[in-house]
Amino acid sequence: MASPPSGPPRPRAPFFSPNPNPNPNPNPSSLPDSFHNLQISRPPPPSARPVAPPPPFSAAGPGAPVSRPGPPPPAAAFASRPPPQSAPIASNGPAAIGIAGRPTPPVSGSAMGSPALIRAPPPSAVPLQSQGMRPFSGSPPAGAPFAAQRSQPFSGSSIPASQPFGGQPPASVPPPSQPTMGSPPSQLIRAPPSSQPLMGPPSSQPSMGQPSSQPFMGPPSSQPLMGPPSSQPSMGQPSSQPFMGPPSSQPFMGPPSSQQFTGPPSSQQFTGPPSSQQFTGPPSSQQFMGPPSSQQFMGPPSSQPFMGPPSSQPFMGPPSSQPIRGAQSSQPFMGPPSSQPFTGQQSSQPFMGMPPSQPFMGPPQSFSGPPGSNAPFGAPAWQSQPHQGAPLGTLPPPVNMAGMLPNTLTQTMPPPLSSMGYSPHAGAMVSTPSKIDPNQIPRPMPTSSVAVFETRVGNQASVPPPAASEFVVKDTGNCSPRLMRCTINQIPCTGDLLSTSSMPLALMVQPFALPHPSDDPIQLVDFGEIGPLRCSRCKGYINPFMRFVDQGRRFICNLCGFSNETPRDYMCNLGPDGRRRDADERPELCRGTIEFVATKEFMVRDPMPAVYFFLIDVSMNAIQTGATAAACSAISQALSDLPEGPRTMVGIATFDSNIHFYNLKRGLQQPLMLIVPDVQDVYTPLQTDLVVQLTECRQNLEQLLESIPNMFENNKVADSAFGAAIKAVFLAMKSTGGKLLVFQSVLPSVGIGSLSSREAEGRANISTGDKEAHKLLQPADKTLKTMAIEFAEYQVCVDIFLTTQVYVDIASISVVPRTTGGQIYYYFPFSALSDPAKLYNDLRWNISRPQGFEAVMRVRCSQGLQVQEYSGNFCKRVPTDIDLPGIDSDKTIMVTFKHDDKFQEGSECAFQCALLYTTVYGQRRIRVINLSLPCTNTLSSLFRLADLDTQFACLLKQAANGIPSSPLSQVREQITNLCINILHSYRKYCASVSSAGQLILPEALKLLPLYTLALIKSTGLRSDGRLDDRSYWVSHAASLSILLAVPVVYPRMISIHDLISKEDDSLISATLPLSSEHVNDDGIYLLENGEEGLIYVGNMVSPDILQQLFGVSTLDGVPNQLVLQQFDNDLSKKVNDAVNEIRRQRCSYLRLRLCRKGDPSGMFFLSYMVEDKTPGGLSYVEFLVHVHRQIQTKMA
Repeated sequence: MASPPSGPPRPRAPFFSPNPNPNPNPNPSSLPDSFHNLQISRPPPPSARPVAPPPPFSAAGPGAPVSRPGPPPPAAAFASRPPPQSAPIASNGPAAIGIAGRPTPPVSGSAMGSPALIRAPPPSAVPLQSQGMRPFSGSPPAGAPFAAQRSQPFSGSSIPASQPFGGQPPASVPPPSQPTMGSPPSQLIRAPPSSQPLMGPPSSQPSMGQPSSQPFMGPPSSQPLMGPPSSQPSMGQPSSQPFMGPPSSQPFMGPPSSQQFTGPPSSQQFTGPPSSQQFTGPPSSQQFMGPPSSQQFMGPPSSQPFMGPPSSQPFMGPPSSQPIRGAQSSQPFMGPPSSQPFTGQQSSQPFMGMPPSQPFMGPPQSFSGPPGSNAPFGAPAWQSQPHQGAPLGTLPPPVNMAGMLPNTLTQTMPPPLSSMGYSPHAGAMVSTPSKIDPNQIPRPMPTSSVAVFETRVGNQASVPPPAASEFVVKDTGNCSPRLMRCTINQIPCTGDLLSTSSMPLALMVQPFALPHPSDDPIQLVDFGEIGPLRCSRCKGYINPFMRFVDQGRRFICNLCGFSNETPRDYMCNLGPDGRRRDADERPELCRGTIEFVATKEFMVRDPMPAVYFFLIDVSMNAIQTGATAAACSAISQALSDLPEGPRTMVGIATFDSNIHFYNLKRGLQQPLMLIVPDVQDVYTPLQTDLVVQLTECRQNLEQLLESIPNMFENNKVADSAFGAAIKAVFLAMKSTGGKLLVFQSVLPSVGIGSLSSREAEGRANISTGDKEAHKLLQPADKTLKTMAIEFAEYQVCVDIFLTTQVYVDIASISVVPRTTGGQIYYYFPFSALSDPAKLYNDLRWNISRPQGFEAVMRVRCSQGLQVQEYSGNFCKRVPTDIDLPGIDSDKTIMVTFKHDDKFQEGSECAFQCALLYTTVYGQRRIRVINLSLPCTNTLSSLFRLADLDTQFACLLKQAANGIPSSPLSQVREQITNLCINILHSYRKYCASVSSAGQLILPEALKLLPLYTLALIKSTGLRSDGRLDDRSYWVSHAASLSILLAVPVVYPRMISIHDLISKEDDSLISATLPLSSEHVNDDGIYLLENGEEGLIYVGNMVSPDILQQLFGVSTLDGVPNQLVLQQFDNDLSKKVNDAVNEIRRQRCSYLRLRLCRKGDPSGMFFLSYMVEDKTPGGLSYVEFLVHVHRQIQTKMA
């Protein structure tokens, strides 16, 4: 089969052209096969049936029928990505192993010879070679596993047989069965030999990764680093292996309910978020070659002088010793290296993490959705409550939260209503101007129970539980709220009613959101060659809300109202209730979320292979800080997580002021380096052999990764040709598309897309109150944006890992991942001691989480509404669709709506999201997500059924979108006014007659003022801080999920000095308000926002407690880059348990930082106390008074 042309852009599928209808053509959508809970209604064809070891769970047999038109057969489930067969866990001790634990092949003296500085000839001078890149024909069978199973046990800390690797979930919520799947057949790609052999890297430089070499900030020699031996089964499916991570004293277990947390590493293991995938630290076999021995770079000092916000600016966050890193820690907190690795859950084999670190398992596919903040998904037995979600029409009347926020400052607030759910933390009354007791105002109340949520009850939509709570979804017609959630659970009949409420009408769509292990699995339906049944007018897909009439001969579309003829093969008689008699047997007629097999009409070419190209910065700064060694180590370990088989292809390049490609062809004794020196007019030095099959080049690739840090050890080139490098790699990937993973350490300074430092200018503008300061948060020019649009056209998704200690202009760089469906990872200031572990965990989760390639998405809605705008990480080239070169379980798309007609009271408004995508195994799928909500003319119903989590996520994304285009003071004012307008509307139209001195809040939105105050004090909206920190916050918020939106601005704080007195199930449920009044001098506190963790130590803490937690009686001399070890005492064990539980819930490896009272790090911690008064911002009580007065002014 000839290679696809690399000239013109890839044509779009014909069914996604613009359509004049208000709800034009559909964008089919589906979820990746990597998604553990996907069930398939048909087995793979016998010719393609995979041969793989049986999975640990039983499944339907090979004779499972196919869901096709005609009498529906009973559905048989197949798991899309079965967990690997269990392998014994052995304590093999340290082994002399190569990268990723595989034996290091002998390298001759010339194996990596001195890289010949040979200029690769321009394209015209390079002999033409036959294309080695061939498209793959057809779609492999459903559910091909990521990797072939390998049978050898891991080497790692011993795990006693008495400690179960993971328990079975309780009988009340059984996990879905998972069948075995095999690798899809596909063509092997063999690149022709290159006619121009080029010299490789110098042989004179020592190869990296020898056990005797200098460890990269690693543990003492007595603790050898261990990497995953070749014996481990490769990480095909995220759920198959726990992520192992950075140094950590405590094993970390993931969310699946079947797994439990255990104690100290050697005797206990800890599995990571969803799945069997564990986060692991940098591979042991490849030791980090940190800064050259003469220059051990320990990173910038952790403390920085604190500059409080100017008092003239309203609503500013508290002073901080360092710029506040809102959600995503712009200031990384180092993961605690520790002497004990923790193993992942549910994996047949634990990975050994980086030396002194705690491996952290990322949520594998089997993971169903990040657990709620209180009840861990891995809890062995949770009490299932029959909470089915109250139907929308039967909710109790709203409860008014009446609190006296008087005009006169002498009045006091009356006691709150019992239904308000105030925080139980009682304390002394705070002396405030309004005499309000801060303990009697609304605060978040964690819940610890697990509910079963039925999406529809009695043919009425149910109100979804809070996003942060733990619940099991039973799909009875509407989709899971994890996949799609609306800001209001009843739709206003008119646009005027929506305007009166001042609330936004928007959907948060997270198509690949991780499910709970016990959620109803998603069914896969195959309609054969005719494809899924669709409305002939609006192209909406068949769903439970389409109504069949005329004895089943016609069906009426619930989106556009058009009457369609039912295909003869799909006919079925209707029952007495008007439903088809087979409705409950056909997933597409009874489930809110479904996947269809895409037919040829949805393909403009064969599905793309899974291509991963790694691009590594080897400039002087990257080498000296250890960033290059960390990147090489992380990549070498992550290779085992890539999907195996002939469809997985890889490539690698390095860059400084030149670009260095590597020919990885198997026939060569060692990789050959090809240098591209022209960074203004870049080209690709070879037409083939730069992107090759992983199975053909693995040995050469591991050898190269081991050698790169030594090859460039003495590099004195400080410049970075970032823009030219990604452009050159794009040219090499153009014919296939795929993922480009870039490791960048310095500001791009030469070649295409070079940038200049704007940080000094930014500081000057902010200090002088320059109204144009926000323009520094916009891209410097359009060069990178233009490149990113071209990348998106050819289905290249870019992720950037910024391992930096300097300003890199994230505002300009982030345009590339944001346009191509990727994301930014930010490690500032990069620490060679603790960040390599987090870097590896992030990379591993990036390539193994549920994801899809070359996707197109469209959201349709009922007549009466129309889509107003999409917001997120994507490229939009036509009005109705968004293009997603990459889409994964962590990405959320916001879709806003506006009225263009009226609805009838009592009718329902339907929303349908369709995502057409390619799985990592080359299967073309359409995932369809449906939600139908009742319409109302009653304003009080809108407030009673408002969704706080979704509305705040909408508010957060609106603020992030406004920061680069408006002054910060204006954005803060707009956010405050949005909150005031919503509460004023409720007070004016819905509240009962009451004293004018009362602030009345709707029960569903009673925390809106607190979250609004936290938002305007967050990293993104504070006037102090670094430009890159704010730009990263904006980039992070753009695709942030609902579950993580609140922690980004209102982190979770717990006390850890008294954990021994707490029950195990409440280690992190007893949260504290973010007020300094709850922080005592004799206490130790942990504050986490989903990405970073701050451990604050008071100045009067007992030396005994310090000894138990940190192994020292005084913190003098202890670095802020905290290495949390586990010692032999109960308190240390519980603290490690709590940290690991948070990591599991957040599906992220927290970087820990030690903060001490009295030094800048302590001030940085206190800057997160958003309820306190700050030099330029109000306290929570004062903000409530301010809101109340503004409402009174409007009422008057």
